[in-house]
Amino acid sequence: MLIKELLRLEAEGQSITVRGWVRTKRELKNFIFVEVNDGSCLASIQCTFDRNNDTLAALGTGCSVEVKGKLAPSPSAGQRSEVAAETISLIGSADNYPLQKKRHSMEFLREIAHLRARTNTFGAVARTRSRLAFAVHEFFQNRDFHYIHTPIITANDAEGAGAMFQVTALDMDKASGLPPVDYSKDFFGKKAFLTVSGQLEAETYATALSRVYTFGPTFRAENSNTARHLAEFWMIEPEVAFADLEDNMRLAEDFLKFLFATAMEKCAEDLAFFDARIQKGVADTLRKVVESRFVHITYTEAVKELEKQSEKFEFKPFWGCDLQSEHEKFLTESVASGPVIVTDYPKEIKAFYMKMNDDGKTARAMDVLVPRLGEIIGGSQREDSLELLESRMAELGMNVTDYSWYLDLRRFGAVPHSGFGMGFERLILYITGMANIRDVVPYPRAPGLVEF
Repeated sequence: MLIKELLRLEAEGQSITVRGWVRTKRELKNFIFVEVNDGSCLASIQCTFDRNNDTLAALGTGCSVEVKGKLAPSPSAGQRSEVAAETISLIGSADNYPLQKKRHSMEFLREIAHLRARTNTFGAVARTRSRLAFAVHEFFQNRDFHYIHTPIITANDAEGAGAMFQVTALDMDKASGLPPVDYSKDFFGKKAFLTVSGQLEAETYATALSRVYTFGPTFRAENSNTARHLAEFWMIEPEVAFADLEDNMRLAEDFLKFLFATAMEKCAEDLAFFDARIQKGVADTLRKVVESRFVHITYTEAVKELEKQSEKFEFKPFWGCDLQSEHEKFLTESVASGPVIVTDYPKEIKAFYMKMNDDGKTARAMDVLVPRLGEIIGGSQREDSLELLESRMAELGMNVTDYSWYLDLRRFGAVPHSGFGMGFERLILYITGMANIRDVVPYPRAPGLVEF
């Protein structure tokens, strides 16, 4: 039985078996207390032994054990039950265990990523991540969305950013220093990459099934060694046929509120830990977002507000600039005092597939901003006019032939459609209050970081 389940039991005297890893061992005159944790919850269970137990001498932090005994009322504050232990078996020893101290720096724990999940912090992150992943599917499945698996290997760059990891079966050691590589001899017969987004492929299924979503790994080869960037991360991307930008904004707001409410209800113990030990007020921030009505402003209105306080910013705001984190936080914390959806961005700073407004200068794009973080969701209404999309691609110098399949969606039964993308790690970063995005993914991938 998991410790999470044991701590809910009320039957005193019930025979139980505990399996887990030793967190602490305390020795008193007549008793020895061993705290055992199995990762099923934040709490450990206390096992009480008489001193005349030879196995206890070999016991140390990190050992795996099996304890048999009876459930008893606990005199310790904050825990209803403990185990009046009868026997203990050492399953696996842990000599020179690197997690002896109660607190370690995040930098140190990243160096032992294969062990850091055994700490309170990373165990709580992992449990929260697991429950929120389930909540993503729960939200969309309850709204008649179909989950689709878009390709990880692709020949197109959905974002047009060009920062993509190349996939090849060629011997690059032999190819280096030679004339241009003949990719017709490669596995796919052309250049292939790890995907940066499943959006374009999701659009093909939205125009067949009406409501779809993807939730899978994506990759960016940006050489950004910061607390906000990962080279490998998970993206959630819904696409909805017959939906305009207003429908998209409502879906995004409902989605975030559902996820935050789920975190508060289903991850309450871990959330209390984050609030107490990681980021004070993180739970209250989530509650306020759930209870708020998201403010809607246009990009033009947002820039006007920012320009009024231009001296406060490192990056001076102007119409046409890409909003920075400091701008987004100001809009949520000082202008709206809550979550904000900014719409109608200059087309020059948005992707080719976004639908143009009638002014010819702005696109029907949206970014959802939340207090403390800034942007958490980005999306748009997609361009459904074949003529306008081809014109926009030509304007950007894109090879239309490479996207002929995408243009077919506008040739054969085109419909208005919209969607958005949210980085799952950014969501977990916000809910947990962790400072570095590398600490909300089990094994972070970043420049120079691929050991585990």
